[in-house]
Amino acid sequence: MKNAQTVPTGIRVIGLTGGIATGKSSVARFFVEKGVPVIDADQLARDAVLPASTALNKIVARFGPEVLTREGVLDRKRLGAMVFSNPEKRRLLEDILHPEIRKLAEMRISEADTAGYKRLIYMAPLLIEAGAKSRVDTIWVVTVRPEIQLERLMRRDGITPDQAQGIIDSQMPLSEKERYGSVVIDNSGTEAETWKILESVWLKETGSSNG
Repeated sequence: MKNAQTVPTGIRVIGLTGGIATGKSSVARFFVEKGVPVIDADQLARDAVLPASTALNKIVARFGPEVLTREGVLDRKRLGAMVFSNPEKRRLLEDILHPEIRKLAEMRISEADTAGYKRLIYMAPLLIEAGAKSRVDTIWVVTVRPEIQLERLMRRDGITPDQAQGIIDSQMPLSEKERYGSVVIDNSGTEAETWKILESVWLKETGSSNG
């Protein structure tokens, strides 16, 4: 994530994004094996609302104690149900979460820069939708053919074709997301086929197969 005031400039931040069930995590694993640190925005979102955190306290103050479990942990499903069909509440939640997620991301990027890494992957499903394109140096989009996306989502979540298609239709179309990518990674094939694509991407990025 790029911020002239707080984020180091000596490290290249690659924004990795894509639609649901396109295989972003498996693509990220390739880069982990190359020794590239990966920051997962979804994990940062979970870290931001740990018990006693500033964000969790604000969420409880705005949405009520019913969003907590008996153990004092955020009930993500209950909160999600509250904001899913209410744009105003969703914006309120985003206003609480996004600054905290950004702080955590900048801290992790600074740590990677201090450790001497030349680049890192910032994996964020909603990188484009959240208007965060300027926070990374480049965007790489993971995509698959529509029928593959549908089938993988059904298998992963154990849901019907109609349910899976409804989830896919609620997101930015992959064809639109691809237009933002300086690199588009087609993950429709086997892992071996995707790995071959990624080796080519990596060679262009680093000038060597080892980085």
